Amino acid sequence: MTSLLGPGAPVLAFDVGGTDLKSALVAADGELLGVQRTPTPVLAEHTETAVLETIARLGEALREQHPAVVPEAVGLIAPGVVDDERGIGLFAENLNWHDVPFRELTERAFGLPASFTHDVRAAGEAEYRLGPASRYRNALVVTIGTGIAAAIFIDGKPYGGEGYAGELGHSVIAPGGEPCACGGRGCLEAIASAAAITRRYNRLTSAPVPGAREVLERARAGDADAEAIWITALDALGLGLSHATALLAPEVIVLGGGLAQAGDALFGPVRERLYSHLTFHRRPELMHASIGQDAGLVGAAMRARTVLETP
Repeated sequence: MTSLLGPGAPVLAFDVGGTDLKSALVAADGELLGVQRTPTPVLAEHTETAVLETIARLGEALREQHPAVVPEAVGLIAPGVVDDERGIGLFAENLNWHDVPFRELTERAFGLPASFTHDVRAAGEAEYRLGPASRYRNALVVTIGTGIAAAIFIDGKPYGGEGYAGELGHSVIAPGGEPCACGGRGCLEAIASAAAITRRYNRLTSAPVPGAREVLERARAGDADAEAIWITALDALGLGLSHATALLAPEVIVLGGGLAQAGDALFGPVRERLYSHLTFHRRPELMHASIGQDAGLVGAAMRARTVLETP
């Protein structure tokens, strides 16, 4: 795949998700080589050790497969609360780690300079810099997958809040409602993420489904339980995005992640719900993410190249 990255230093890129770990070697012309999905090795304790062992193995395999491409840096991205400045994974509720110095450990594992940042901030920056949202000064790039989080851009600059900004999925939408992995109840992520939609539906039925796509298909086919789950997810997304709009006044909200693949079944109803909550507020354009499923890898590569460019 030829990315929008363009020319720059060859780098290794790793995108750790709650379900899959994606890897690639990025050539000097920006092409993503050997893109691969591997199940994320989630353990009850010290998932970080298993993740680091996995990326070291994948990185070695990529070098062997493409000996003419010699990486000069490594870009690693992961979910949770991430301190970009210090390169530390402060907390990841779905991956069971706390205060892990990922940047230092990655540099040690590869013998190369490394960057470490939040997966949604990295994918969001790739989307914002390289996609159609780049024409706006103020934007949110929201990923709806296993979890829900946002990359925030204010006056054209990313805002991370020392790693705590953008956790839209952990804003409370229904106080006292569904339990969330973070320890709260009624979080947006516990109601409207792809994982939550699947989990909530399977709790009600004797015929479980593997994912949110199937819940939507059943809702379209007239399954009352599936329809109720889907509608509550849409309601929660509209409300959650209205809160972000009232606070940040984005000109555009870009939706990406697995759930965004629902297309018109998601965008039209969410737009209608979002706008119904707004009065005098600026109404943001709702835009589908354009880079695709490898946005995280592109963002990780961008960050890795930045490390080499920074004195």
